[in-house]
Amino acid sequence: MPSTSKHNLANSWFKGQNWKPHSFQRDTWQAIAEGYSGVLNAPTGYGKTYAIWFGVLQHYFSQQKAHPGLHCLWISPLRALSKDIHQATERVSADLNLPYAIGLRTGDTSTAERAKQKKAMPHALITTPESVHLLLAQKGYTELFRNLAFIVVDEWHELIGTKRGVQVELAISRLRAINPQLRIWGISATIGNLEEAGDVLLGSYPGLRTMVRANLEKRIEVETLIPHDIERYPWGGHLGIQLLEKVLPIIHESTSTLLFTNTRSQCEIWYQRLLERDPSLAGAMALHHGSLSEEVRQWVEESLHSGILKVVVCTSSLDLGVDFRPVDTVVQVGSPKGVARFMQRAGRSGHQPGATSRIYFLPTHSLEIIEGAAVRHAMAHKQVEQRIPYIRSFDVLIQYLVTLAVSDGFRAQETYNEIVQTHCYASVTHEEFNWCLAFITEGGKLLDAYDEFHRVVFEDGLYKVTSRRIAMRHRLSIGTIASDTMMQIKFLGGARIGSIEEGFIARLRPGDAFWFGGRHLELIRVKDMTAFVRKASANKGAFPSWQGNKMPLSSQLTTTIRMKIDEHDKKGKKDIEVEVLAGLFEEQKLRSHLPHTGELLIEKIQSREGYHVFIYPFEGRNVHEGMSMLFSYRISQLRPMTFSVSFNDYGFELLSDQEIPIEEALGSALFDTAGISADIFHSINIAEMAKRKFRDIATIAGLVFNGYPGKQQKARHIQASSSLFFSVFSDNEADNLLLQQAFDEVMTFQMEEARMVEALNRMSQQRIIIKDMERFSPFSFPILTERFKEKFVNEKLEDRVKKILSQYT
Repeated sequence: MPSTSKHNLANSWFKGQNWKPHSFQRDTWQAIAEGYSGVLNAPTGYGKTYAIWFGVLQHYFSQQKAHPGLHCLWISPLRALSKDIHQATERVSADLNLPYAIGLRTGDTSTAERAKQKKAMPHALITTPESVHLLLAQKGYTELFRNLAFIVVDEWHELIGTKRGVQVELAISRLRAINPQLRIWGISATIGNLEEAGDVLLGSYPGLRTMVRANLEKRIEVETLIPHDIERYPWGGHLGIQLLEKVLPIIHESTSTLLFTNTRSQCEIWYQRLLERDPSLAGAMALHHGSLSEEVRQWVEESLHSGILKVVVCTSSLDLGVDFRPVDTVVQVGSPKGVARFMQRAGRSGHQPGATSRIYFLPTHSLEIIEGAAVRHAMAHKQVEQRIPYIRSFDVLIQYLVTLAVSDGFRAQETYNEIVQTHCYASVTHEEFNWCLAFITEGGKLLDAYDEFHRVVFEDGLYKVTSRRIAMRHRLSIGTIASDTMMQIKFLGGARIGSIEEGFIARLRPGDAFWFGGRHLELIRVKDMTAFVRKASANKGAFPSWQGNKMPLSSQLTTTIRMKIDEHDKKGKKDIEVEVLAGLFEEQKLRSHLPHTGELLIEKIQSREGYHVFIYPFEGRNVHEGMSMLFSYRISQLRPMTFSVSFNDYGFELLSDQEIPIEEALGSALFDTAGISADIFHSINIAEMAKRKFRDIATIAGLVFNGYPGKQQKARHIQASSSLFFSVFSDNEADNLLLQQAFDEVMTFQMEEARMVEALNRMSQQRIIIKDMERFSPFSFPILTERFKEKFVNEKLEDRVKKILSQYT
């Protein structure tokens, strides 16, 4: 074994690679050696993993007596990333001949490997938040973690704004209680609230803490793919595939390319269209998204590493990774929606120190072209999004308490003292904690008559689960990622292809064809939540759709978009995106007005549909959804009337059969933020939105059971059960903490109330420009078409849009 002098392991290995450590890596090794916990912030591809890893190794081998068992727990948000980290760290142990075993434990880990780990844990375990909680649900877990010295949370910026991040906080609180000397390190890319991210990770950690920042600039080259013809009347979605001819040369000129799409459905479509246009890509192109089987994903990842594949069409499933060196080009299809996401994806290329990342932005409609300039500006000025951490997530807390009860049980006061050390639960009172205890033992105030909700018993000072059935059901339910019920897709011979949402398969009949994983499949039958298929002979079929909210533009991007639009009328050098949109902007000026940054544009027009008012805050679709409802309510208080609304990331439309008194509304505190919460509750069916949110909360808290493997509950049954609970709690227990949480999450995350208030305050200071139009403007047209996407199912949307163009423009 090598000598264990300070930094010697790292220096020996780096020398063997002909690499020189960065100063931030040395700073991290020094901080770990001196007993600090903290957060490491460095650009993608500069060796953040090794900065932490060698500090962990040096600690282990510098001990006078090496303790057996688990020494380091490395938590990662994605299975693909976990596998990459496992390969990278094992390579170090192999190169240096270190007696330091490294294990991998994710949802893909075999039962045999898990059993092996249970008998003898490796020195380091690379895993996911869900798998950590499954370990906490094992009998004797305190012995398992007795000698744990480090918890490392990779890609912490990806977890902090999620309930999986809350799971990490809770796990840290328990493991720190087992070993108070535990050191906690987070690895994070740049986010707008990095200091807060560190505080959330460490909670009330009493030891030494620090923030290590790399003073390095990652070079990212961004090129927007410009269509030959700039449409003066853009509408969302259709342009992407039309730019396919510009993508093919990029693919062929690159060693390998990642083509990112924002949705799995888009991923399937792009794969098929590329193959149709260029059959030579067969065998050199693959798909990668979360619904494909583990075997397929592993093959794609390994082929990407080895350079077999020339292009992979993917989703966020490949956002993160340790070593994708063969990738030299990235293409982003459609709006990136956020600066951080765009930078993360760009960083998949040139993923090594000093290399330049290259990314092509492919807009899906003409107006989206401006986002290329906006994201480039935001990156240059380090305008990166914040991640809002969850607080008071009682559904996750309830699940966690049952997890502890399933294993060795817990004592109430000890556990309360631990959880209030976290950021998420710092404000939880004894009364609220006792409510949670009553909920898991008696079902709370309303469900005490039903034995199935008496999950936990109180015996000899301990809260514990004594029923094997309850314990098994709970272990199957651990996790916070809620989605529609998934069905397995298998060939008649039994080979598994992947999984798809029940709702899509429910729309198909036996004999219908569809595309999945690049294959053309025919549905044969559905049995026990499995869709059996065979290869289809015809070359037509439906592309699967997955549910999920459309991502809104971040505030950083909307701010820079407003600024870039403003540049059109200014002298001096302009971005190429601004220049090519000159015709569209001039058309907007001709028919209406091109708003400057200090102006708010409101357009009015009458059509055969009624009276339209278009408003352009440029604040993202979530804010526009809430604001359109709020304005509808406030205007209806002046004059009784009903509205239809439509919105996109740039603005929203109010449509009524009566003339809308927008001028009167502007003089009657339309932008007022006082009492906004009450007005939102009156203006929007918050109860219905909260009911949908409650479905996920009820599942996480264990009120609703999704079913056993292969026998999952149907989505409609889960929906009906959660809706019933929601109604019962609403009518009889208004102070139910899970019910209150549903409403809070709608306001905070779906309606983005804080961002709406900020936008209203800004709008109240702007100069209002009201334009009466004779024909729809380029800005209004994409909002207009949003209403037709769901409305017309028997007519191609493109045909319908052409009719609208001929009638109204």
